[in-house]
Amino acid sequence: ACALGQTPPPPRAVVRCPPAGPCFSAHLANVSYAEARGACDQRRGSLAWVNGEPELRLLLGLLAKTAVPAPALFWVGLKRNVSACTHEEQPLRGFSWEGVEDEMAPQELPAALGQWLQEPLRSCLTARCAGLHLAADPGDGPSWGWKE
Repeated sequence: ACALGQTPPPPRAVVRCPPAGPCFSAHLANVSYAEARGACDQRRGSLAWVNGEPELRLLLGLLAKTAVPAPALFWVGLKRNVSACTHEEQPLRGFSWEGVEDEMAPQELPAALGQWLQEPLRSCLTARCAGLHLAADPGDGPSWGWKE
């Protein structure tokens, strides 16, 4: 899985692989969601998705290693289709992970994945994308949240 950020490209991509499961890589480019998805497809991957806190921590650690100045927005595979509505009570607010097969989709998402910097627009009429936004944090690491 890969995440694309909207900044100039670094000399090489940053990659992290957990002991089991998919590898994550970060590639930096100033592109749209569709272009980011296409770039990941060309690398024989897909936009990143996470189903729990361990994967989220791995992805956040990977993105912190890109040395991109904060704030930075990285496209991940988080999308709300036209037929889906905003659900304020759900961690992902009605968004879902693009490219995830039904049998692989997490049945219940931990509340920790529901950190939005700004609540998404309430709608059932338009497709929307969300990215992972990193901001400088004077504390113990980057602050983050989903951003529509």
